[in-house]
Amino acid sequence: MFKDLHPNIKIRIITSFMTRVVGTMIFPFMAIYLSDKLGQALAGIILLINVFVSILVGFYGGYVADRIGRKKVMVIGQLITVIAFMFMTAANSPWYDSAWITSFMMLIQSISSGLMNPAAEAMLIDVSTKENRKFMYSINYWAVNLSIALGSIVGGFLFKSHRFELFIAITAVSAVTFYLVAYVMKESFTQTVFVSEKINVFKGMAASYKTVMKDQLFLWFCIASTLIVGIEFQMGNYISVRLEEEYVSHSVSLGDMFTYHLDGLRMISWLRTFNTVLIVLGTIWVTRWMRKYSDHKVIYTGFWLYTAGYAVLGYSNSAILLVLCIFVATIGELMYVPVKQSIMADIVNDDARSSYMAVQGLTFQVAKILGAAGITIGAFVPSWGMALAYLVSGMLGIYCFTKVTGPLNKSQKKAAEKAAAI
Repeated sequence: MFKDLHPNIKIRIITSFMTRVVGTMIFPFMAIYLSDKLGQALAGIILLINVFVSILVGFYGGYVADRIGRKKVMVIGQLITVIAFMFMTAANSPWYDSAWITSFMMLIQSISSGLMNPAAEAMLIDVSTKENRKFMYSINYWAVNLSIALGSIVGGFLFKSHRFELFIAITAVSAVTFYLVAYVMKESFTQTVFVSEKINVFKGMAASYKTVMKDQLFLWFCIASTLIVGIEFQMGNYISVRLEEEYVSHSVSLGDMFTYHLDGLRMISWLRTFNTVLIVLGTIWVTRWMRKYSDHKVIYTGFWLYTAGYAVLGYSNSAILLVLCIFVATIGELMYVPVKQSIMADIVNDDARSSYMAVQGLTFQVAKILGAAGITIGAFVPSWGMALAYLVSGMLGIYCFTKVTGPLNKSQKKAAEKAAAI
């Protein structure tokens, strides 16, 4: 039950939900805002810089959080976020409008986000147990998707006409989050090794991440995650472009009462909406249903359903088949995500959890790049070739994941046998 989770977990899920709801009303539309104000080329460069800066700062944030504590890093990062949003609000007020200040503060906010995220992810592992992690990640996954759905719907109506009010809202939410993190959340970090105060930061970071990169189990996990999650990002990239170009428009009529013109753009919109609604409504149900089965069966069944669903989405132009396949892919996603996240928590080194989370966060960014690359590749490869590529990517991801679960199951079996012998 949610009420039985550690207070830190509840604070993190609730504050992330509130921040993401308002944030989704703003930031997905900032590309349009910056393009109008500064030009499309410059807007693209600014957004790209934000991504890379967030990644680089994430490595530093992960390193520091493993030395001074999760809470300290999160408090500093959240304070920077509040200040950045205050300036963004002022720069988008009825009295003053500055795209340059907004852009610079977006960069500052990206820095604070990169600083906080590894610490926050590590903290969730710190205060959770093996027994409740799948439930924790299921609830978090559900909250993320619900917040994005709500924010996207409201933001589409309010961003242009009420941008100032939205920035006020996100500043207020960030201030409340800062209070909860600073004064209610408890430190979860327990230092197990002595750290010299005189150590060179760059040498220390290099040594820390060298250790992470030598962890073959974790690297296999990251490669598998990148290959599998990269398929999902095709929905907003190649699959959307393909349906816009290839889907044959037709009208759906209900007698003389109702006629709906369904084209490729509307088809992809319905598929994404169905995906989000299914996640919001089905997360808890699927999680409870899967309790009767082993994690091994759940995660690999989920992987195969997810891969097969997206493979057909990359090729088919049948409305019924597209809806059926997004249903299959989403059920697969709901099955594998909580188990995969729980396995990640089991394999990271306890003394360097934030550093591991920083590297794991990089896989998400690489997956986004693969998703964007799908558009370019799809310009030269037929749709059946892209569908085959999704299938191969999913199969390679599943193979890489066997490199994780195989050794992990053996080590857990030996530990259980050793405990039973005592």
